[in-house]
Amino acid sequence: MIILIVVGAVVVVLGLSLAVSYNRFVIQRNLVAESWSQVDVELQRRHDLIPNLVATVKGYAAHEQQTLSAVTEARIAAEQAKSADPDTRATAENQLTKAVGSLVAVAENYPDLKASTNYLQLQNELVDTEDRIAAGRRFYNANVRAINTRVEAFPSSLIAGWFHFSKATYFPLDDPAARNAVQVNLGPTTRGQS
Repeated sequence: MIILIVVGAVVVVLGLSLAVSYNRFVIQRNLVAESWSQVDVELQRRHDLIPNLVATVKGYAAHEQQTLSAVTEARIAAEQAKSADPDTRATAENQLTKAVGSLVAVAENYPDLKASTNYLQLQNELVDTEDRIAAGRRFYNANVRAINTRVEAFPSSLIAGWFHFSKATYFPLDDPAARNAVQVNLGPTTRGQS
C-alpha cells in the first residue's frame, strides 16, 4: 500500500511539473507575440510618418529624387513584409531605417527646411517613434531570449519537443554604424587660449 501511495505521489508531482512547465511555455509564447505586436504598432506609426516627411522634404529638395525614391521604395517593401516572419520583417525595416537616415542627411543641406516647423515636428515625431521601436525591440528580444532558453534547457526541452514549442526569431539591429562606439574628442579647445 505504501508503494502505491509513493508511486501515486510521484505521478502527481510529475504531472503537476509537466502542467506548470507547459503553462510557462504558453505564457512565454504569448509574451513574445504581445511584444512583437507592440513593435508592429510602432513600425506602423513610422510607416505613417514617412510619407509626410518625404512630402515636406520634396517641397524643398525636389532635385533629391533618388533619395526620396529610395525612402518610398523602402517603405513599400516594409509594408509588404508586415505578414512575414520577424527575420524578413527586420531586414525590410532595417532598410527603411537606412533610407530615412539618408533623407534626414539630405535635409541637413537645406537650412530653410531644417527651420520649417512642419519638418521639425515630423522629425521629432520620427525620433520619438524610433526610440519606441528600440524599446519595443529590446522587450521583444528579451522575451525571445527567455523562450529560446527554455526550449533549449533540460528538462524543459523535453516538454518543448513533446508539445512542439519552438525557438522564436530575434529582431536584430542591422546597422553596423550603430554598433560602433561614438568617438569623442576631449582634447584642448582653442577657446580661452592666448
